[in-house]
Amino acid sequence: MSSPLRLKKGLVQIYTGNGKGKTTASLGLAFRASGHGMRVYVMQFMKGQTVYGELEAAAQISLDLTIEQVGRDTFVSKENPDPVDAAMAQAAFERAQELVTGGDYDLVVLDELNCAVDFGLVPVDDVKALIKAKAPHTELVMTGRGAHPEIIELADLVTEMREVKHYYNSGQPARQGIES
Repeated sequence: MSSPLRLKKGLVQIYTGNGKGKTTASLGLAFRASGHGMRVYVMQFMKGQTVYGELEAAAQISLDLTIEQVGRDTFVSKENPDPVDAAMAQAAFERAQELVTGGDYDLVVLDELNCAVDFGLVPVDDVKALIKAKAPHTELVMTGRGAHPEIIELADLVTEMREVKHYYNSGQPARQGIES
């Protein structure tokens, strides 16, 4: 099914860095595109079974916006990832390949994919192949810290969120409605 607004050429965007706001920026773009009638799919890697406000908001409004979480509701060890986390990330990436190359979506956000690559859950060469095989009109956004230099090289836009000051460092815990 084609959306009313179809891009002539979809580009590749990366939001990375240690600063706050990567997922928030990609979701802002997702809501904007959906508001213009574009078909949008957001896949959140390494996030599972946690209540995030964006999931609640997407469910409350009728936009052509799907948000899918993939992962367990626990942190993944970068030094020693559980085989279950690797299997979940691989299955999610296979689904992401269908979304990005299939042509049904105008915007696909692969939230935290950079982290999945950095943690060794998804091979960098697979992501490079995905970028090269994406449907021509599909905009692809990948978020997460530690974006691989070879992926950055293939992107059209790279934004690095840089932490200047963060209230976590002074003991402020995550707040519902702001960080979740």
